[in-house]
Amino acid sequence: MLRAVDVSFSYKRGRRTLRHVLHDVSFDVDRGTIVGVLGPNGSGKTTLVRIIAGMLRPDSGRVLLDGDSVADLPRRELARRVALVPQETQTTFDFSVIDIVLMGRYPHLGPFELERPADLEIARNALRATGTETLESRSFATLSGGEKQRVIIAAALAQASDILLLDEPTTALDIGYQFEIAALLKRLNADHGTTMVVSTHDLNLAAALCERVVLIKSGHVIAHGPTAETLTAHNIRLLYDVDADVQFHERAGHLTVVPLGRT
Repeated sequence: MLRAVDVSFSYKRGRRTLRHVLHDVSFDVDRGTIVGVLGPNGSGKTTLVRIIAGMLRPDSGRVLLDGDSVADLPRRELARRVALVPQETQTTFDFSVIDIVLMGRYPHLGPFELERPADLEIARNALRATGTETLESRSFATLSGGEKQRVIIAAALAQASDILLLDEPTTALDIGYQFEIAALLKRLNADHGTTMVVSTHDLNLAAALCERVVLIKSGHVIAHGPTAETLTAHNIRLLYDVDADVQFHERAGHLTVVPLGRT
């Protein structure tokens, strides 16, 4: 469904290269799966997510969505196929929750076309799917961090795209909200078959949520594959220069990672 093929990218100023960020990154995402992109700060995760979302164009290589190059798709068509949940969402105006979620319908509207009753129903279904239907009339600015994140995910669902991209979805959330967001994403995948690419440095979130992981360090893929086979103590040492105990937790039903110290 989604393929990154030898993607390289560097930030430039004019003709001058400031920083090489990604180097020949390749991986596949099958339909209906959740894939985690893991790596330390500055490893290129957010840049990769922006390239997949069509916000940045790679220097070389391609991102393919069902065989179509993401870089060549018209913006409106791309928005119908890929939805992005960024790390932080700021609003200039005091929008209500339902207004925020209805923004996800914009790619499906014509020029100057207003939302129809069908769009409102889709938005409300997205609110119900994320457990935020009681917040519909609330001001977005008054919500807690966890509530805001669920509403933004609802807006992405209302966009009715093939793929949901999430960039550090639990950043700055306390452990309760982290668990809530992880449970929500698992439920959306199980109930709706939502395909997701989740960028994170939270190894336990990835272990609980993702079927496959891609490990990136300094812009290079150092390993990728099924989570149970790839999220190993050896690979964590390569990725973070940290010794860790990695065990399957029977009660949790997934791997758990306990950092032990710097190598």
